[in-house]
Amino acid sequence: MYQQRIHRVAILATLFAGVVVMLGAWTRLVDAGLGCPDWPGCYGFLSVPETPEQVKIAEMRFPESPVEVDKGWPEMIHRYFASTLGFIILCLSAYVWRVQAVARGSNDRRTLPTKHIYGLLVLVICQGMFGMWTVTLKLWPQVVSAHLLGGFTTLALLFLLALRTKNYSDEGRLVGLSHAVYGFKKIALIGLVLVFVQIFLGAWTASNYAALACGDELPGCQGSLWPEMDFIKGFDLTQEVGPNYLGGTMDNASRVAIQVAHRIGALIVTAYLVWMAFKLGSLRSNRVIKQAVNIVLVVLGIQILLGLSNVIWLVPLSIAVAHNAVGAVLLMSMVNLNFHLQRLEK
Repeated sequence: MYQQRIHRVAILATLFAGVVVMLGAWTRLVDAGLGCPDWPGCYGFLSVPETPEQVKIAEMRFPESPVEVDKGWPEMIHRYFASTLGFIILCLSAYVWRVQAVARGSNDRRTLPTKHIYGLLVLVICQGMFGMWTVTLKLWPQVVSAHLLGGFTTLALLFLLALRTKNYSDEGRLVGLSHAVYGFKKIALIGLVLVFVQIFLGAWTASNYAALACGDELPGCQGSLWPEMDFIKGFDLTQEVGPNYLGGTMDNASRVAIQVAHRIGALIVTAYLVWMAFKLGSLRSNRVIKQAVNIVLVVLGIQILLGLSNVIWLVPLSIAVAHNAVGAVLLMSMVNLNFHLQRLEK
């Protein structure tokens, strides 16, 4: 019974995490990351100040940050959903602690993913801190990128928790080929790491405002197949920024380097995942693995189309948000594949 409850809450939390990831992308893409100059409220209020009296008070509190309601609401909606997600994970952790306490008192040996759940609680607390620093450090790209990666990691770990707590039958498990399973697991794990690295490149591109560095040119950039680029400055994780990073401060060569790296990363990930699917072909007799591989390929195809659409139409809001969302789904599909591969020999 307790495992079913954890599974249901994990599914709910995964859905919330997916919404939070999309809202984070929306907030970033409409340049609303500083829509509220303070944290966790907005100009000292629990919601965005809108009445003339509230706006007057807000601008007295933060004279350097005039109230922009249309940018304040994306930020606050994102915070509301993120806070709700944190509350769900807190409640889940409290429930697991209570189950453990009862089990200890009755000498009941229950197997619970306690480290997984408590780790999620620590992660979501860290995410709250990064959310605060995103505002207080005025969109410092290192913090913004870490916050985005933390959101994707939270989503992936919640999805993994849902997979771990689901009741599985033996149907579809591997028969034979056990000698090759270790190699297949390694291939899939590398694929998962590559997807995560590509997500980092996307986060770094967005946080440094490099999405439009190459315009709508493809495969070239700014009239050349290999334009002038500065990878050292573009990927300087120790860079110092001024009092406000809204709009970015990197020069053209640095932004081009980031954008080109993101494109090269996309090519590498695409090639590797297609090769991975081919290598896992010998497991196609396993229904579960076959389905997992097919999901990866379908999601990858959609993500490629969205990436190309972003280039052709110069990052329209709807497609850019969808690109972030499908990137999250691709990460989850790789988590799903790795999870089921790990079960093959059990």
